[in-house]
Formats: sequence, structure tokens, C-alpha cells
Amino acid sequence: MEFVAGYVLQASAGCLVVLVAYWITERRALEKRRRAVPLRICVTGTRGKSSVVRLLAAILRQSGRRVLAKTTGSKPVLILPDGAEREIARFGRPSILEQKRVLAAAARSGADAVVVEMMSIRSENLRAESAAIFRPGILAVTNVRLDHLDDMGRTKDAIAAALAAAVPSGGTTFVLEEESYPAFADAAKARGGTLVPVPKEESALAGAETGTREFPENDRLAAAIAASLGIAPDVIAAGIAAARPDYGALRLWKARESAHVHALYLASVFAANEPESSAQAIASLRRRHPGLPKTAVAVLNLRSDRGDRTMQWLQALEDGFFAPFSNLVFVGDHARAMGRRKWDKRLSPAADLEATLLPVISAVPARDPARIMATLAHLVAGDALIVGLGNVGGAGEALVDHWARTGEAMS
Repeated sequence: MEFVAGYVLQASAGCLVVLVAYWITERRALEKRRRAVPLRICVTGTRGKSSVVRLLAAILRQSGRRVLAKTTGSKPVLILPDGAEREIARFGRPSILEQKRVLAAAARSGADAVVVEMMSIRSENLRAESAAIFRPGILAVTNVRLDHLDDMGRTKDAIAAALAAAVPSGGTTFVLEEESYPAFADAAKARGGTLVPVPKEESALAGAETGTREFPENDRLAAAIAASLGIAPDVIAAGIAAARPDYGALRLWKARESAHVHALYLASVFAANEPESSAQAIASLRRRHPGLPKTAVAVLNLRSDRGDRTMQWLQALEDGFFAPFSNLVFVGDHARAMGRRKWDKRLSPAADLEATLLPVISAVPARDPARIMATLAHLVAGDALIVGLGNVGGAGEALVDHWARTGEAMS
């Protein structure tokens, strides 16, 4: 027994030595890569992270820097120093260990800057991405919205506190003035950093033409960060103009179904995910394209692994979100169940009667986008706007790809 116990103790000690050696080697490798890429910018928040990463990368390239960037949003993409893009292949579930490889790729490519969308939801993982992997000099926080409620909290203050885990020690955190929650200031003070609220009335893009963009707040955040790096306004404006939109960005196509004479306008708002951001995206779309048909059909794609988001959308339905739509069509994982559900004609007798009228609700369990489109085309008698909402994965991605192939893109 003493021999066996001694052998186990010796083996355990050997494993511990190997683990400590690996840990030390890994720390040194990460530190070497960080030294090789002196400007490290991370972007967190609820919505708009991919867009801000793309804007910053384009601005930095325009300024003459060699920059590698990575987005995670709708599709994980590596943006190389020459602006070329490479989709990241994943085998298994996403892991923040992927971020170590991004930092290594930046160092190998000779980049002097890296801009990365943080991929974590839980606060402990955000802290690890920031403090253990990147140690960014700059953190951008896009906004705080009610999403990922089971992991981040059910109030905006709770979600802001979760996002504040990414605030870097000794670094500078930029946040839009209207999104500047106390948690960000508290975290910056505790970690010896600086918080920079970006005012609404000030912009490094003063005098530049940006009125055609759907979400000027993303431009404003990226421009403020670029200006802090000494980049001139004309260079910032040129970089923003050159930025390539993300796969999940707000997009619009015009399609004409062969069996009908009316026109369908197809809007991808899938990547907005939750109701608040979706409402803002739809309002932006109608401001930019005032001639769009008033008749609108909502296509709501639900996913079985996003139960909290499904509940948000059902609450939004009860609160009158879909009142401006003539029809609501469920697609995706829960479509069949939603189609069988009995819906009341009014949802809240205490609320305004007009606002609580339900659209006509139906479901298309099919996953084939052509079949979904055939059903949608039969729902309207004239020109109509089809708005994709909910989730970009699954049926949402299939519809976006179908619209991009068969529709005429509208700027």
C-alpha cells in the first residue's frame, strides 16, 4: 500500500509540474504576442459589435496601419491586413481559446494593430478574454440591450454589470454617452482605467457625409476611438466609407415573384435579434427608404437553443410590437408549435385597442427558403415589405442567402 501511495503521489506531482510548466509557457507566449501587436482594441456590447470592428479596421487601414481584425457575430470572420476576409472554420462549440489563435495570427502577419469582437456572454469569460488574453489598451462598448437574459441578467443594469467585466486594467473604455451605465465607470475606476463617454453632439466626423448610414451611433463610436489615436477626420470618413458591411448587417433587396405582379421588398433584420434593436433597425430602414410599401409582413425565425429570446418575442407580441404588420409568419424551430397555438384577437383589454390588435398569424414549418417565399407571396395582394426578424441562424440564414441570390440589392 505504501508503494502504491508513493507511486500515486509521485505521478500527481509529475502531472502538476507539467501543468505548471505549460501554464508558464502559455503565459510567456501570450505576452510575446501582445508585445508584437502594440495596439489592441476589443469591442463588446449587445448589438453592433461586428460593425464597429469593421469600421475600426477600415479606418486603421486607411491611416496606414497594418491591422488584423476578427468578427464573431452572424459569421466568424478573420479580416486580413489587406482587407481580404476568411471565414473561420469551427469544429465543435465556440470557445474563447479561439481568441489566442487570433492574437497569434496577428503577430505572425506582422500586424501592428488588432481589432477583435469579444465573443463571450458570461462575465467570467469576458474577464478572461480581456485580462488573460488580449489586455487591450482600448475597449469599445457599443450598447446595452435586453438579450441573453439567462446568462447576463434580466435588466439593463445587470447586463451592463456583466459587460463591465471586460473593462481593462489601465486601459481606456469608450462608450456612447446614452449607453454610459454606472457599472462602466465603477469598473474603470476600480481597475485604474479611464472611461470616455462619447457625446451625441460631438463627432470626429463633423462636416463628413454620413447621413446615408443606418446606424450613425456605430460611426460615432468608431470615429471617437480613431480620433483619440490622432487619425484625421478626412481619413476617418474615408475609412468608414470603405468599410465592408457584416453578413448580418441591415440589408434590403427587391424581388418580383414570377407568379405575381406585385413587388416584394425583402429586409434582413434577423441579426438585430431582440425587439428593441429590431424596432430601431426597421425605423432606420424606413427613414432611408421612405418609398417602401406600408403593407408589411413579419417573418419571425425562432431557435430552440434561444428560449429566452423566444419569450422576449412573445412578450413583444403581447406588447403590440407587431401592430404595424398585416401578417406575422413564424419560421424556424418553433414554427409548427406556434402555428398550432390559439391566439386571442386582442392581447390586453386594458391597453389601447388599436395597438393591441394582432396581425394575421401563421407558420411555415418548411426550411426550404423557396417554399417559405412562395407562402409569403400569397399573403399579400399588392406591393409589400417582408421583414426578417428573430435569429439569423437556421431558416434566417437560408432566407438571407436566398434573397441575396434572387433579389436586387438596394443601397
